[in-house]
Amino acid sequence: MYAVFKIGSKQYRVTEGQMINVERIGINVGNQIEFNQILLIKRNDYLQIGCPFVKEGKVIAEIVEQNINRKIEIIKFRRRKHFRKFQGHRQCFTKIKITSINGYNLNDQ
Repeated sequence: MYAVFKIGSKQYRVTEGQMINVERIGINVGNQIEFNQILLIKRNDYLQIGCPFVKEGKVIAEIVEQNINRKIEIIKFRRRKHFRKFQGHRQCFTKIKITSINGYNLNDQ
């Protein structure tokens, strides 16, 4: 069983028990969060596609960690021009664990 859901402008394909990194969510560690923008739910031979979202579809997840990724170094260099520019960036992320995927008619299958 898996689901495709949307957070902001990104889409994620997840299964129950999976841990994924998403862009930072302002919720404390240990709390639960519910995503309602479900694009697709698949269970065995049953496929439920939203238009644009699945009605009564939910993905429930638990916040596991708030952290920062490793530094990405940006280097701009022009030879023979005495031009060097160094820049770095660290992106914040939230690690979540998918606890359950719910949808209309999934309990009947």
